[in-house]
Amino acid sequence: MSYEAKIKELGLEIPVPGKPAFSYIPGILTDDGYVYVSGQLPMVNGELKYKGKVGVDLTEEEGYEAAKVCALNALGVVKSLIGSLDKVERIIEVSGFVNSAPDYEGHPKVINGASDILGEIFGEQGKHTRIALGASGLPLGAATEVKMIVKVKK
Repeated sequence: MSYEAKIKELGLEIPVPGKPAFSYIPGILTDDGYVYVSGQLPMVNGELKYKGKVGVDLTEEEGYEAAKVCALNALGVVKSLIGSLDKVERIIEVSGFVNSAPDYEGHPKVINGASDILGEIFGEQGKHTRIALGASGLPLGAATEVKMIVKVKK
Protein backbone atom coordinates (compact mmCIF):
# COMPACT_ATOMS: atom_id res chain seq x y z
CA MET A 1 0.00 0.00 0.00
CA SER A 2 1.29 3.45 -0.85
CA TYR A 3 1.91 5.98 1.92
CA GLU A 4 -0.70 8.30 0.43
CA ALA A 5 -3.26 5.45 0.52
CA LYS A 6 -2.26 4.60 4.09
CA ILE A 7 -2.85 8.21 5.15
CA LYS A 8 -6.37 8.05 3.65
CA GLU A 9 -7.01 4.67 5.29
CA LEU A 10 -6.06 6.14 8.67
CA GLY A 11 -8.49 9.01 8.09
CA LEU A 12 -5.70 11.58 8.26
CA GLU A 13 -5.29 14.75 6.29
CA ILE A 14 -1.92 16.20 5.38
CA PRO A 15 -2.28 19.99 5.55
CA VAL A 16 -0.95 22.46 3.03
CA PRO A 17 1.75 24.47 4.83
CA GLY A 18 0.78 27.93 5.98
CA LYS A 19 2.91 31.01 5.64
CA PRO A 20 5.67 31.08 8.28
CA ALA A 21 4.98 33.46 11.16
CA PHE A 22 8.63 34.44 11.42
CA SER A 23 11.78 34.83 9.24
CA TYR A 24 12.48 31.32 7.91
CA ILE A 25 11.39 28.90 5.20
CA PRO A 26 9.34 25.80 6.10
CA GLY A 27 11.72 23.32 4.50
CA ILE A 28 14.55 22.68 2.07
CA LEU A 29 15.00 19.80 -0.39
CA THR A 30 18.72 19.27 -0.96
CA ASP A 31 20.37 17.97 -4.14
CA ASP A 32 21.28 14.73 -2.34
CA GLY A 33 17.63 13.94 -1.58
CA TYR A 34 17.08 15.09 2.00
CA VAL A 35 14.27 17.30 3.21
CA TYR A 36 15.04 19.41 6.26
CA VAL A 37 11.79 20.61 7.82
CA SER A 38 11.74 23.66 10.09
CA GLY A 39 10.02 23.35 13.46
CA GLN A 40 6.27 22.93 13.07
CA LEU A 41 3.70 23.98 15.67
CA PRO A 42 0.34 22.30 16.38
CA MET A 43 -1.54 24.56 13.95
CA VAL A 44 -4.88 23.46 12.49
CA ASN A 45 -6.46 25.61 9.78
CA GLY A 46 -4.20 28.53 10.69
CA GLU A 47 -5.06 28.40 14.40
CA LEU A 48 -2.85 27.21 17.25
CA LYS A 49 -4.80 24.19 18.54
CA TYR A 50 -2.67 23.35 21.61
CA LYS A 51 -1.37 26.27 23.66
CA GLY A 52 0.24 26.23 27.09
CA LYS A 53 2.51 24.12 29.22
CA VAL A 54 2.14 20.34 29.28
CA GLY A 55 1.74 19.19 32.87
CA VAL A 56 0.31 22.58 33.88
CA ASP A 57 -2.25 23.82 31.32
CA LEU A 58 -2.48 20.64 29.25
CA THR A 59 -2.42 16.92 30.02
CA GLU A 60 0.26 14.61 28.74
CA GLU A 61 -2.37 13.12 26.41
CA GLU A 62 -3.11 16.57 24.96
CA GLY A 63 0.64 17.09 24.49
CA TYR A 64 0.80 13.74 22.65
CA GLU A 65 -1.98 14.90 20.31
CA ALA A 66 -0.21 18.24 19.80
CA ALA A 67 2.99 16.44 18.76
CA LYS A 68 0.96 14.34 16.31
CA VAL A 69 -0.43 17.52 14.71
CA CYS A 70 3.11 18.92 14.47
CA ALA A 71 4.28 15.78 12.65
CA LEU A 72 1.39 15.98 10.19
CA ASN A 73 2.25 19.62 9.55
CA ALA A 74 5.88 18.62 8.95
CA LEU A 75 4.69 16.03 6.43
CA GLY A 76 2.73 18.80 4.75
CA VAL A 77 6.00 20.66 4.24
CA VAL A 78 7.65 17.52 2.86
CA LYS A 79 4.76 16.92 0.46
CA SER A 80 4.87 20.53 -0.73
CA LEU A 81 8.52 20.05 -1.70
CA ILE A 82 8.41 16.56 -3.27
CA GLY A 83 4.84 16.31 -4.59
CA SER A 84 3.83 13.00 -3.02
CA LEU A 85 4.65 11.29 0.25
CA ASP A 86 5.03 8.07 -1.75
CA LYS A 87 8.48 9.46 -2.63
CA VAL A 88 9.61 9.24 1.03
CA GLU A 89 12.38 6.70 1.46
CA ARG A 90 12.73 7.05 5.22
CA ILE A 91 12.12 9.35 8.15
CA ILE A 92 15.66 9.97 9.41
CA GLU A 93 15.31 12.16 12.49
CA VAL A 94 12.67 13.84 14.63
CA SER A 95 13.44 16.61 17.09
CA GLY A 96 10.65 17.41 19.51
CA PHE A 97 10.26 20.24 21.98
CA VAL A 98 7.71 20.32 24.78
CA ASN A 99 6.62 23.53 26.50
CA SER A 100 6.52 22.30 30.09
CA ALA A 101 7.06 23.07 33.75
CA PRO A 102 10.69 22.82 34.96
CA ASP A 103 10.02 19.60 36.91
CA TYR A 104 8.10 17.83 34.12
CA GLU A 105 9.84 14.64 32.89
CA GLY A 106 7.38 13.15 30.37
CA HIS A 107 8.84 14.77 27.25
CA PRO A 108 9.49 11.43 25.48
CA LYS A 109 5.88 10.32 26.06
CA VAL A 110 4.60 13.57 24.53
CA ILE A 111 6.85 13.38 21.46
CA ASN A 112 5.73 9.78 20.98
CA GLY A 113 2.68 11.43 19.38
CA ALA A 114 4.89 12.41 16.45
CA SER A 115 6.87 9.16 16.38
CA ASP A 116 3.79 6.94 16.61
CA ILE A 117 1.93 8.61 13.74
CA LEU A 118 5.04 8.41 11.55
CA GLY A 119 5.27 4.70 12.37
CA GLU A 120 1.61 4.18 11.50
CA ILE A 121 2.05 5.86 8.13
CA PHE A 122 5.50 4.68 7.07
CA GLY A 123 5.96 1.41 8.99
CA GLU A 124 9.61 0.38 9.20
CA GLN A 125 10.60 3.38 7.07
CA GLY A 126 9.06 5.64 9.72
CA LYS A 127 11.47 4.49 12.44
CA HIS A 128 13.87 7.34 13.19
CA THR A 129 16.41 8.79 15.55
CA ARG A 130 14.97 11.32 17.96
CA ILE A 131 15.43 13.82 20.71
CA ALA A 132 12.66 15.01 23.04
CA LEU A 133 13.44 18.15 25.02
CA GLY A 134 11.64 20.35 27.50
CA ALA A 135 11.44 24.08 26.92
CA SER A 136 10.44 26.96 29.16
CA GLY A 137 8.41 28.32 26.25
CA LEU A 138 7.79 27.88 22.54
CA PRO A 139 6.71 30.27 19.76
CA LEU A 140 3.17 31.63 20.18
CA GLY A 141 2.91 29.70 23.47
CA ALA A 142 2.60 26.39 21.59
CA ALA A 143 2.57 23.17 23.62
CA THR A 144 4.95 21.37 21.23
CA GLU A 145 7.20 21.91 18.24
CA VAL A 146 8.55 19.20 15.94
CA LYS A 147 11.17 19.33 13.19
CA MET A 148 12.41 16.47 11.06
CA ILE A 149 14.80 15.21 8.43
CA VAL A 150 13.43 12.98 5.67
CA LYS A 151 15.26 10.99 2.96
CA VAL A 152 13.58 11.06 -0.45
CA LYS A 153 13.73 8.26 -3.07
CA LYS A 154 15.84 9.05 -6.13
